[in-house]
Amino acid sequence: MLIKIDDLTGDDVIGLLNEHLRGMSQNSPPESVHTLNIAELQKPEITFWSAWEEMNLVGCGALKELDKLNAEIKSMRTTSSYLRKGVARKILQHIMNQAKKRNYQRLSLETGSMAAFEPARKLFASFGFVYCEPFADYVVDPNSLFMTREL
Repeated sequence: MLIKIDDLTGDDVIGLLNEHLRGMSQNSPPESVHTLNIAELQKPEITFWSAWEEMNLVGCGALKELDKLNAEIKSMRTTSSYLRKGVARKILQHIMNQAKKRNYQRLSLETGSMAAFEPARKLFASFGFVYCEPFADYVVDPNSLFMTREL
């Protein structure tokens, strides 16, 4: 699997991000959808990666710098045809490795509290993420759970 920095201009990546937004909107009320759009993902404090097997897009993920010591995982998604094949695990490991190289001390994330998000919560927990209070600009929300990990 090739994981590379992406400029978010390819049709495959745009399609996957639109699928991601639709999926989040189907499982969360509008006020609890924290998915970033393409313009937001192109901001300088965010690095976005796409993951490929040969010519097939298999997933994506992003890292947002919150400050010099803290970062947030954003927009992790696996394409439907590659679910349960280890794609998310490889993308998460890549993001964590990049966060360590950048000398962040803490990596955090927001995910949904509903059953649809259980696989994501289990994945993050298997990498040592634990539940925490809201961070950055997030507020307490019954539809959101927050996780964090020291690096």
